[in-house]
Amino acid sequence: MAQVRNPLGIYALLPKTNCGRCYLPSCLAFAAAVVKGEKKATDCPYLEKSVAAKFGADSGMRDPDELKRQEKVRDLQGKVAGLDLAAIAEKLGGTMAGDCLRIKSLGKSFLIDRQGKVSSECHTHSGLTIPLLSYIVESKGTDPAGDWVPFRELRDGAPMAPLFASKGEQGLKKLVDAHTDLLELLIDIFSGLRPEAGFSADISVVLYPLPKMPVLICYWKAEDDMESDLNIFFDSTAGEHLEIRSIYGLAVGLVMMFEKIARKHC
Repeated sequence: MAQVRNPLGIYALLPKTNCGRCYLPSCLAFAAAVVKGEKKATDCPYLEKSVAAKFGADSGMRDPDELKRQEKVRDLQGKVAGLDLAAIAEKLGGTMAGDCLRIKSLGKSFLIDRQGKVSSECHTHSGLTIPLLSYIVESKGTDPAGDWVPFRELRDGAPMAPLFASKGEQGLKKLVDAHTDLLELLIDIFSGLRPEAGFSADISVVLYPLPKMPVLICYWKAEDDMESDLNIFFDSTAGEHLEIRSIYGLAVGLVMMFEKIARKHC
């Protein structure tokens, strides 16, 4: 297959449903983003894998978003290299394993060495490495207060709240609507917990993407003439651990990961 630089060449192979699962408003916008190098063809879950891989091999373009993430990782690694990991391990809710800091994310152990390199038995990538390293660099070690608040009530959260609702909460709601057993599955896969306090939601799950930064997901099923609804809440101390853009990236990254899990297990 020859290199494709015309978006219409890619668009012709897409489902044209404008489903939004690539986090763009239309299939044509997705095709244009692939040509620009802003998206990878494999980001479309409906494009045949062999075709998507061929686009990736022929394009010769590097994803600029991934380049930015790699640059961010290198910056954070430089900051971690200047820290005494043993001195801050307990503050962060972690432990030491030899010369490495052990941090649990969603019930899985990750090791961070003195150069800021992250390793685990699980798959690691920049979308997970960045929140882990940011947590080590930024967290004040504040214990959770047990008060749940929406994204908009976090420090500096209001300006980004509409985007979070669209990319985070609405994206996850569509996913749970289609796979009603997903939240139950997350409890098993990621050591999720039922919240101790009573909630009016039909399903409530607490996850710990970072040791002192829990996330609460509440889902209400459709009933009579009322549509389903889903909200993501954070402990009121979340801003003591990550700045708002990192919190946004962490939460939206979780939604994207849950989407992959749903395609595989549901």
